[in-house]
Amino acid sequence: MYNTNSMQTPDDAEAPLSFIYPIAAHLIAVIVEGLHVQLVDRYWRRSGTLLYRPNPRNSCCPHYTLRLDSTEFKPTKDQRQTVNRFNNYVIGPDYTHAAARVHPRTRQEARKRHNEFDLIDRIHEPEAQFLKTPPEPAHKFTVTLEPDDFTEEKYLIFENYQRLVHKEGPDKISRHGFKRFLCNSPLKRETIHTSDGVQRQVGSFHQCYWLDGKLVAIGVLDLLPHAVSSVYFLYHESFHSHNPGKLSAMREIALAREGGYRWWYPGFYIHSCPKMKYKMDFKPQSVLDPETLTWDLMDKEALAVFDAKHYVSLSRERQRKESGDHPQIFEDHFIRPESDGEGDEEEGDFMLGSSMPGIPSLEEMKQVDMDNLVLVSDAAPGYFLASDLVSWEQQDIELDRKDIKSMIAELVAAMGTDVMGEICVDFRRRTRVL
Repeated sequence: MYNTNSMQTPDDAEAPLSFIYPIAAHLIAVIVEGLHVQLVDRYWRRSGTLLYRPNPRNSCCPHYTLRLDSTEFKPTKDQRQTVNRFNNYVIGPDYTHAAARVHPRTRQEARKRHNEFDLIDRIHEPEAQFLKTPPEPAHKFTVTLEPDDFTEEKYLIFENYQRLVHKEGPDKISRHGFKRFLCNSPLKRETIHTSDGVQRQVGSFHQCYWLDGKLVAIGVLDLLPHAVSSVYFLYHESFHSHNPGKLSAMREIALAREGGYRWWYPGFYIHSCPKMKYKMDFKPQSVLDPETLTWDLMDKEALAVFDAKHYVSLSRERQRKESGDHPQIFEDHFIRPESDGEGDEEEGDFMLGSSMPGIPSLEEMKQVDMDNLVLVSDAAPGYFLASDLVSWEQQDIELDRKDIKSMIAELVAAMGTDVMGEICVDFRRRTRVL
């Protein structure tokens, strides 16, 4: 479902979105959670109510979609130490010594804990609800999964994080921006039942970290039927010494494994950005090929390709290697199209005429039957089909790119022609629940 009047862009707190190709922007705003499940595997990400898709080929800093199989994740020595250090800080030596007497482990339990690092057990180990008392731990630590609603306490974490970590000025930080960026979501929170009878939560949530009764960090998460998608993570400066980035990543991976979601999506990856290198520390990760929309293991061989090239499609690299062809210039260097005069901006804004990877071409879209696409509008009661529009048959997606047929063709191409039966394009001026 699309609502044409709630178009938003991420707050300045997020990376600039100038790389986003303008895809009939007045149509794209809100997508229901069922379709979002498919879109995350097609290069889309969510920010507030906006779902967007970058064009990595024509970007100065190509973005790539990553995912990790939580069932295969094995923490490194450094990651295990990070968890253990934080657990020891929360629990404290006095509790550890006293609990060994009051609540002793069996020999088998002690041996297992010494020889194995169980991610789920260790992640929950310092939480107040899992500690046996008395004695009392040095600190009280709890983690709650809450609706992504605004609270003043959450905003203060956001303000502190943006100001100290992202070095933003007061004029760039606002409650409105926080609400728009991290509190508004089109995803409905609900409990679903899987085919094997398992209950699972879906929707947008805030995973809140509380230390001694104070909120110290927030993980903004989209829980999808098959994945935990990390939208954003922010923390208070007082929590910085505990390596919150590593802790949050492992907690989200543990959530995926424990809840049966399987996949963890850490957000876009920019290979040229040093601050994102940490994402490669969590393995095994796969990268989404921007051209074929298939997954490849991000191993040493793949990383070597990313080191050597600006824009990477691993499927194209395999084809080139098998055929013995030399790479084309645009594959190795970033070339920004230059304007030749008036009219070029309109030409460049037409997605079907662009080089955006993973998108059907203009000729391919001409062959797609969009007649049965469902629409809704203030101009007519109830639902109707695209073919019911008076001028639908006369419109050509190539001749007039401002026609509704051309704009819908861009939308369908960006989302995938196979999902037309699952969407309704909403042209109404006000959001209504159908």
